[in-house]
Amino acid sequence: MKALILAGGFGTRLRPLSCTRPKTLFPIVNRPLLQWIYERLAENDVAEAILAVNKQTEWFIKQKKLKKHGLKIRYSSDPLNTPLGTAGPIKRAEKLIGHDEPFLVLNGDIFADLSYREILETHRKRKAVGTIALCEVENPSRYGVAELDRGNRIKRFIEKPDRGTAPTNFINAGVYVVSPKIFDFIQKGKAVSMEREIFPQLAQKRVLYGHVTHGLWMDIGKPDEYLKTNKILLDQLFIERKWQYSGDFTVRPPVALDNHVTVESRSVVGPYAVLGKGVHIGRGVQIRDSVIFPNVKIGDSSSIEGAIIGEGASIGKTVKVGRGCIVGDRAKIRDDVLLSEEVAICPGKEVSENILEPKMLC
Repeated sequence: MKALILAGGFGTRLRPLSCTRPKTLFPIVNRPLLQWIYERLAENDVAEAILAVNKQTEWFIKQKKLKKHGLKIRYSSDPLNTPLGTAGPIKRAEKLIGHDEPFLVLNGDIFADLSYREILETHRKRKAVGTIALCEVENPSRYGVAELDRGNRIKRFIEKPDRGTAPTNFINAGVYVVSPKIFDFIQKGKAVSMEREIFPQLAQKRVLYGHVTHGLWMDIGKPDEYLKTNKILLDQLFIERKWQYSGDFTVRPPVALDNHVTVESRSVVGPYAVLGKGVHIGRGVQIRDSVIFPNVKIGDSSSIEGAIIGEGASIGKTVKVGRGCIVGDRAKIRDDVLLSEEVAICPGKEVSENILEPKMLC
């Protein structure tokens, strides 16, 4: 089976961190999301992954040199960076995918611990044109919602219904199997929405099915969801691996420290702290509920709680970074600065004064 990974989005809700990397390369417990996706594909006997990307995202991914887990990796690039919706990139990749067998389509900003084999089996059993992995959520209004008939045929598919109007709580998990017949439904070179245009057509023709899943599923498209994904994975991985840390500092598990991390005396790391490769933590620092990207330097007596700190950023001494804050790559926060809640600092920006209200500083 081949898999098409839709990875051409601009990640606007994750700015300013997505200004300097695509969403699919955001680290989840110190591994890029795309690395997790490759591993899951290989475990499900997928032989080839095709990445639907723009040229900028293709460059970023190639620079990372990710472990491929035996997958053949190819790119379906848009040289003009022309938005084609969620279905247009599928049509663009038609020649690479071919017409021999059903193929898998994944949204590149979803962390999903699902069995792709089971979805494929359901698809073949039902002789469907499309089979969507469905998961149940409390608030389906942000997603595409499926109303199921007998045999899990989807009788209606509604994209982002108004709150309180959704017929069910089963949403599109951003993972689906489609047969080559799908290419007949998508107009070439046009911006086409899979969720708003193609899925409703397939449902009307009674060739769209759902496959209800119960594995871990997380959308990392917003900062709080990104932090929550790391938190859930920390719980799972810390128990599985029983990581141990030693030094003149305190660890409150679960935490994850990558290679070449240094933590000085009297600092407290955790709970739910992820420190990337080459991070340096000064004396008396407190970090919890946060993700620190690689090569960050944090000065003495600073505290970071519920925040994301971008790669190569510098946090001075006695700095306080509050919940919901995002510090962009290579930004510099001077000594004694307070960043209140939900402050975003753009890449490379230098901050020397307190920021006491939610805002983006560029």
